[in-house]
Amino acid sequence: MSRARHAAILGTLPALVRLLAGSLALVTVSSALAQTKPKKKAEVSETAPPKKKSSTPDVQSEASPSTKSATAPNASITPEEILEYHAQPASVRKLIESALELARQNLTYTFGSADPAIGGLDCSGFIYYVLRHHGLTQVPRDSSGLYVWVRKAHGFRAVVSRKPDSFELDELLPGDLLFWSGTYATENDPPITHTMLYLGTEKSGGAKIMIGSSDGRTYRGKKRNGVSVFDFTMPRTPIADEQRATFIGYARIPGLRD
Repeated sequence: MSRARHAAILGTLPALVRLLAGSLALVTVSSALAQTKPKKKAEVSETAPPKKKSSTPDVQSEASPSTKSATAPNASITPEEILEYHAQPASVRKLIESALELARQNLTYTFGSADPAIGGLDCSGFIYYVLRHHGLTQVPRDSSGLYVWVRKAHGFRAVVSRKPDSFELDELLPGDLLFWSGTYATENDPPITHTMLYLGTEKSGGAKIMIGSSDGRTYRGKKRNGVSVFDFTMPRTPIADEQRATFIGYARIPGLRD
């Protein structure tokens, strides 16, 4: 190799070294950015509230049939649609009228509520409100208390049968309270968890019906959520199930038919 060419190569070495150093620095910076970028993104997703695309789609989503298809609108009927209505004493007819009027107010099932002014009632809250509005001031607030109340008044009829045409239901009258256990876990003693008001037999189909507040019982085969008329049925739950909803009986309301 000639001296001139050797000198030219040596002259380019500093430039090559600088170029390699710059490339190495660029690779190091890119690697650091790649490692820190996901972490930064995760921090934002954990702390920042989700962004709404627009207010219009949210409103449409809430009102869409797919979100409302699980339950049908609350149902009510007129007192004259009940077969036994006119044969009842005036006090029972008045109670039925008041209960059916509540079912027309589009009230939801609201756990812990006994005041329709807030937009909803729970099952015992419905009974509590209707009976107190009717002038019965000694009404307990919860289902277990209502059960104790009627038992002490000697007006309770136990039902062991699971059949809707059982002889044990022969004394059931419009205006009676209906009781269930096992609709949810409770520490109450007695463990009564659900109550409703029996209305009688619907003229149009001959089915037994009741009224109250529920978050999933049916009327004419459709689930309802809130204060409504419902089918009075005693569905069987497999014995192996840990939680069993069981209809246990009915009772006269103390003082209603006096």
